[in-house]
Amino acid sequence: MESINFVNLKHFVSVENLDKAQVTALIKRAEYFKEGGATPVLNKPVYVANMFFEDSSRTHTSFEMAERKLGLTVIPFDSAHSSVNKGETLYDTSLIMDAVGVDIEVIRHSQNEYYRDLIHPKDNQNLDIGIINAGDGSGQHPSQCLLDMMTIHEHFDHFENLKVAIVGDITNSRVARSNMELLTKLGAKVYFSGPEYWYDHSFDKYGEYKELDELLPEMDILMLLRVQHERHSGDPNESKFDAESYHEKYGINQRRYDQLKEDAIIMHPGPINHDVELAGKLVEAPKSMFYRQMQNGVFMRMAMIEAVLRGRKLGGLR
Repeated sequence: MESINFVNLKHFVSVENLDKAQVTALIKRAEYFKEGGATPVLNKPVYVANMFFEDSSRTHTSFEMAERKLGLTVIPFDSAHSSVNKGETLYDTSLIMDAVGVDIEVIRHSQNEYYRDLIHPKDNQNLDIGIINAGDGSGQHPSQCLLDMMTIHEHFDHFENLKVAIVGDITNSRVARSNMELLTKLGAKVYFSGPEYWYDHSFDKYGEYKELDELLPEMDILMLLRVQHERHSGDPNESKFDAESYHEKYGINQRRYDQLKEDAIIMHPGPINHDVELAGKLVEAPKSMFYRQMQNGVFMRMAMIEAVLRGRKLGGLR
């Protein structure tokens, strides 16, 4: 019987410090859950709160499904009616959760690295609660990144020398930042495309920027990104944005779809702006992994939550 390499983490806030062995173990564990493998048996109750301070449908629902499949007790949290709106700090809200017995918080927040104060409390602070990052500003999105890695592994069975184009609103995308880091670490070759005014040349260390039509015939994977209008405050390019023009220059239409290699795949973290990043009629096309990514999100988030359960010895796990 094959031995299981469990990942143990006190918190799961970034992919930055994950090594190849940990990523491989998480993918294998998620695939095991997807194949109907048994979930770990908890001999003590574990309580989790999903604290989403930004809108979400896929990530929020996916985490809750993963939590329920693992047998966790989900404590409702409504950010719209929380004391944060009275000026309470995120740390104090977390302290309340800790005090009433919540073991893990899954948090999405607009502030980059909001989790720093929560996982590194000051000398006079005693917060001790597991943090899973469901997305921080334009920083990291570890669960989306890892479900993407699972989807790629499921299709290609490897990462080495795969050619991946990340296309779209790259500067504002936490998905892009997480994926470019991990794909490079796993041996893939990363390229970038989309509007140059939404590309930061600090990303050049991960890959090369090229015109989309030049990249298409050579790519194994196209990662399309949503245009994040909500993060464009003060950006002069936002006022000039035209959906039809964007689709013509940077979107995947039937002509571009037909240029892709036979085994190539298209990915998108969602929500998809139909006929902007991707033609609406191609959302469920054979090369589109959008539906599968959402499926895989449940099982990868199960693997991530289990890593924190084991890292914090919750539910009797070790």
